[in-house]
Amino acid sequence: MIDVPSEMLNQSTPAPALFDAVLYPHRSLGPVGFAVLMGCVAAVSFAAGLFFFLAGAWPIVGFLGLDVLLIYAAFKFSYRAARLTETIALTENELSVSRTDPRGRVISWTFQPFWVRVALEEKAERDSRLVLSSHGRHVALGDFLVHDERVALADALRGALATLKNQRSAPD
Repeated sequence: MIDVPSEMLNQSTPAPALFDAVLYPHRSLGPVGFAVLMGCVAAVSFAAGLFFFLAGAWPIVGFLGLDVLLIYAAFKFSYRAARLTETIALTENELSVSRTDPRGRVISWTFQPFWVRVALEEKAERDSRLVLSSHGRHVALGDFLVHDERVALADALRGALATLKNQRSAPD
């Protein structure tokens, strides 16, 4: 048996999603690869540090330790930045976009799906930019995606919007 709080019974059930996507930055080095890389860097630094220490150049050991620490910190900052996610959901009534930054803060936008425009802007300094716009409001999506992924996302989103518009305009 499932207990459902009474306040949940009064809520209407959400409309099913016609399009749902979660975007996140790609990181090519996973946790196991990171551990192996840091182990190798630490081992090489330790061996070099031991060599310099035995040769009488003991201050070099501190710099080699600092190198290992800085490499570790750089990867940790990179992995922290990878916690950015963007969620796109299209229902019959709205297109919602929510962006969760690495600190966990969420920013959300909603658009009426019949008025939203999906544009892939070509930029000179960047290869492209995917922008949703409606009634003077704009939101850029997938800035961390490569050009081909942005094109595929734009095509899929346009297709889902066109399907929704065709379903609504078709006579019953």
